[in-house]
Amino acid sequence: MTQPQDIAFVETQLDDLAQVAGRIAALAPPDGKMDASLRRLNRLCKGAVARVLAAPSWAEAKPGDITTLEMPVGLQAVALDLVCLPRRPTQTEARRAGAQLAKRQGAQPLLVLAGATVRISELALGLALRGYAFDVHRKTPAKRGQGVRIMCTRPAEAQANAAPLMAMAEGVFFTRDLTNEPANVLTTTEFAARLQAMADLGLKIEVLDEAQLHELGMGSFLSVGQGSASPTKLVVMQWQGGPKDQAPLALVGKGVVFDTGGISLKPAAGMEDMTMDMGGAGVVAGVMRSLALRGAKANVVGLVGLVENMPSGTATRPGDVVRSMKGDTIEVINTDAEGRLVLADVLWYAQERFSPCAMVDLATLTGACIIALGHENAAVFGNDDAFANRFLKAAQAEGEGAWRLPLGQAYDDLIKSQIADMKNTGGRAAGSITAAQFLQRFVKPDMPWIHLDIAGVASVKSETALAPQGATGWGVLALNRLVQEMLEA
Repeated sequence: MTQPQDIAFVETQLDDLAQVAGRIAALAPPDGKMDASLRRLNRLCKGAVARVLAAPSWAEAKPGDITTLEMPVGLQAVALDLVCLPRRPTQTEARRAGAQLAKRQGAQPLLVLAGATVRISELALGLALRGYAFDVHRKTPAKRGQGVRIMCTRPAEAQANAAPLMAMAEGVFFTRDLTNEPANVLTTTEFAARLQAMADLGLKIEVLDEAQLHELGMGSFLSVGQGSASPTKLVVMQWQGGPKDQAPLALVGKGVVFDTGGISLKPAAGMEDMTMDMGGAGVVAGVMRSLALRGAKANVVGLVGLVENMPSGTATRPGDVVRSMKGDTIEVINTDAEGRLVLADVLWYAQERFSPCAMVDLATLTGACIIALGHENAAVFGNDDAFANRFLKAAQAEGEGAWRLPLGQAYDDLIKSQIADMKNTGGRAAGSITAAQFLQRFVKPDMPWIHLDIAGVASVKSETALAPQGATGWGVLALNRLVQEMLEA
């Protein structure tokens, strides 16, 4: 998998600045006051630093903005980046500064002079996350940074603070890699194999095959993959880092490795984007990887339903009726509303087997969610206000956009069927809500539950604050924080 570049925190040593190769970055406050590092750079550069910090443009700069001196006089470095950042930046400001540095770094090594600025570990996270590139299938790889050294006043403390953040960065990278992979590479079998490899991190991994799923009665889940040559699989990942008597948090992900729509075939235009329809499963996998890497003191189980939705002579037809593991029957109105058929059985299995303290499911579920919220926010649905609000606060704290949408009986009535217990779509109106109502029918009444529709945020056409174009890894940071605050506090 793609790995974040190495970031090391070291003692401040200014004597050899003139001979440093690559790029140098120095953090400077908005008021332009220079610390020892900036004063040394200013002397080496014949007063150029002071001129930049005294310019009107610096007074107008926002935290994270960068002024670059190319081929600076007095330095061997190819560039000197002056980063506008308060001595006590917010988490968002520190991460933005790191991300802006990553965008400029290119293939050079980078030395950051941070002095006594706080939240340097957050700057390192922003630098790591924005430095991602998915180039495994390219003949000419993207230019990657050659490592980062951050000089600061308390390097050991900064390194300790950064360790769990770098674990999250690796989890985000894992999610991005999975989501970016083409469907001919990331088949259900390959996806399961990559998850099985995480057993080396201390996760307990199980892969249930189609025979086992039939035995469990997962007719809803299995119906989605009937038309594909790729076998349907359920992967269960357990992290047991908490007390033995602690009920786990269950994370459930939709893993449709490619979605043609089945017999209800999608239009050709844009169908290539459906390689990302396993984004929910990718986030669950990334969270589980992060928890294992940082040794989370919590019990969490991740369950992902891996399947491919293809049209063929064996595919499920519109009008077919399938039976779920719960025992409820479902009239399949539209085979392109397949993600909820996957999640229904996996949610029920999670409750029956693990009796979790709460459940979160994630899915690139509906285009209606994108119409409602665009690419700025995931849609949040839930049956428990306290649990939903807890997640919303975690998402806000991590800068991952999320917005709650309603549930209600009137929406539930739209999925009533005349020939089965329910139908799998209620039509165009309130499409993301009726999908959530469908899922709620497979959540036990006393089970706190959140459904996250991430169709608009899992993969985007333009860069975001911490990610280049493509898969974002949205949700890994927020869910990691939810675990910390809910189970490890």
